[in-house]
Amino acid sequence: MNILLIGSGGREHALARSLSASALCDELLIAPGNPGTAQHGTNVALDVTDHRAVIDFCRVMKIDFVVVGPEAPLVVGLVDDLKAAGVKAFGPSKAAAQLEGSKAFTKDLCAEFGIPTAAYRRFTDAEVAKIYVRNYGVPIVVKADGLAAGKGVVVATSFEDAESAIDMMIGGGLGAAGAEVVIEAFLEGEEASFFALCDGTHAIPFGTAQDHKRVFDGDEGPNTGGMGAYSPAAVLTPELQARAMREIIEPTLAGMRARGTPYTGILYAGLMLTKDGPQLIEYNARLGDPETQVLLPRLKSDLVIALLAACDGVLDSISLQWSDASALTVVMAAKGYPGAVEKGSEIKDIDRAEAMADVIVFHAGTKQDGDRILANGGRVLNVTALGRTISEAKEKAYKAVDAIDWSEGFCRRDIGWRAVERERA
Repeated sequence: MNILLIGSGGREHALARSLSASALCDELLIAPGNPGTAQHGTNVALDVTDHRAVIDFCRVMKIDFVVVGPEAPLVVGLVDDLKAAGVKAFGPSKAAAQLEGSKAFTKDLCAEFGIPTAAYRRFTDAEVAKIYVRNYGVPIVVKADGLAAGKGVVVATSFEDAESAIDMMIGGGLGAAGAEVVIEAFLEGEEASFFALCDGTHAIPFGTAQDHKRVFDGDEGPNTGGMGAYSPAAVLTPELQARAMREIIEPTLAGMRARGTPYTGILYAGLMLTKDGPQLIEYNARLGDPETQVLLPRLKSDLVIALLAACDGVLDSISLQWSDASALTVVMAAKGYPGAVEKGSEIKDIDRAEAMADVIVFHAGTKQDGDRILANGGRVLNVTALGRTISEAKEKAYKAVDAIDWSEGFCRRDIGWRAVERERA
């Protein structure tokens, strides 16, 4: 097959690595890609927001299968347009991608179909929202309804923080994404990520992970898109995974079918493991970033075969094989992230890190300048390592991080601390 991968981040580098390794992959093209994806296929300068251009490209290049990595093209209906043009594509429809594109949509679905999640209310008027918070109390969670690149959630521990978040979001600080806010109860527990591969009717587990959203060590500082992750998440025991499938994933698929918007693709459930069991925090309609960078290196099965089975509605006929190894990734970010960053600084000695056993360096925000690799974003590299345990993977990952010469970058030094503590115990 000729395969086109849409996207340019660390997730797409990890996807490119796995897709290119498939027995079914003849040629892999990535639009627009990055210097890392170019190691596994051919990057193409294609405007993925121009759906007609993507369709024409698929016809000219005889593309058999399109895999959409990021959420934005899914939410605006790229998969719908490709399928309408006769191009097989992996990912949810525009209607189904509302599970990520609208927090309010997902909360309403949970309420309708009895899916466990935090109590919530929806608001478009800032003053009314503030009155609700004053009456409800803190801590409380304020979420922008729409896509906000991982920056649309504020866990407010004071009325001032909650009101400031409401004013920022409804006041336009996140653009159209914050025109409506969802305010929900604060849940006590530990967060974990649970992934399922779905074909509209059936779902099979696609791994577990835990990530670190706060920018600084000790889970301090503002939220980010993720500063590191590890897999598997031991806190998600086989029993809890079965319960998440039974109480959250399967009712979601049934509810989406009942609404006439069946869900095909990866369903990424952010869970809070409370004393009453797993509750849904939010859905993403695609693989996570940086979770993909620790999930896919552990997948032994052919990724293309699995994705095609989802597209063809035959997931009940396959099973996935996973490595017993653990994986951990450390995000190397540009100084200033998640705020404004300077681009263009040179990164040296990536090859020294990649030469280490069981280490993969995924490019997230880089660009090529001749023989040089330059920083070109906030989250720039994902340094991933495999080990028999999370502790061993962590040790290897940080040795690789320290081999990379990039004075303008930084990273957290405590990725995986919960898992390491569990292993020591």
